Amino acid sequence: MIPKTILENGVLTIAFNRPEVFNSFNKEMAISLQKILNDAESNELIRAIVLTGEGKAFCAGQDLAEATDPNGPELQTIVREHYNPIILKLRSIEKPIIAAVNGVAAGAGANIALACDLVIAKESASFIQAFSKIGLIPDSGGTFMLPRLVGMQKALALMITGEKVGAKQAESMNMIYKTIEDDLFEEEVKKLAIGLANMPTKGIGLTKRALNQSWDNTLQEQLNLEELLQTEAGKTEDFKEGVSAFLEKRKPVFNGK
Repeated sequence: MIPKTILENGVLTIAFNRPEVFNSFNKEMAISLQKILNDAESNELIRAIVLTGEGKAFCAGQDLAEATDPNGPELQTIVREHYNPIILKLRSIEKPIIAAVNGVAAGAGANIALACDLVIAKESASFIQAFSKIGLIPDSGGTFMLPRLVGMQKALALMITGEKVGAKQAESMNMIYKTIEDDLFEEEVKKLAIGLANMPTKGIGLTKRALNQSWDNTLQEQLNLEELLQTEAGKTEDFKEGVSAFLEKRKPVFNGK
């Protein structure tokens, strides 16, 4: 099944839609998600994106029935052609992306969530680096993102033990942004997403670009980048609107341009 999509109030909600197998990925779902993200990147009506799951799980990672099928794709193909393009696109889209983790996020599912800009989870949700349980290594950017979020030793421990991390614990170790009570989850995700969709989209995108490049830059290179991006942000309509609203003591109305 391809992911379900709904566009409302400038927010594109993408829901993994294989609840019978805890939204585990197969080729069809991976390629479909790539297309949806590619289209979302260029669609000016979309100013924020939410990734979530149908049913009880966010995403249980790779569908092992496909991965072990003699006639199915090899692991190298799955990593290179299914997951890597998704991770790169999540990081490069210059719009805010929320992972709304409604249940278990395991394996590639956990790392897809961590590649998003903000991760919000139900209190009952959990995260598992499940790869070691079947003799594999973490993929989908996990070895890049998780150490930067929680530190090298904690990341390694979670990866080699396959320890299940509850949402509250994930928040306390800075793995995710916030946990929400289960019964308030959908309302709070919607509120945050609409709020982001009404913010200066170009400025948010440039901020995301600056943070992405900071991982490889020296301080001087980052200062130079900030100068370039600040100059670009200062030419946007949203900057003009923000300044006008501040001077006129009113709430700004940003158009994302």
